[in-house]
Amino acid sequence: MADLDDIEIKSISDMSPDEAIEYLRQIRLSRRTPEKRVKSTSTKARNKQDIAASKITKDDAASLLKLLGA
Repeated sequence: MADLDDIEIKSISDMSPDEAIEYLRQIRLSRRTPEKRVKSTSTKARNKQDIAASKITKDDAASLLKLLGA
């Protein structure tokens, strides 16, 4: 049966202070999770839609409705 003596990991108490600090740093880095970025809706896209909608004349809108069959 396996026990703790069979594990090939050096004990922190047996490490030099520099080795122990580096080992802890590596553990902390491995536990970090990436931050989730919040997607923001840009105002440029909204403004482009508003500008495109404002350029359509009543005649163009009526012809589009005819093409769509409404």
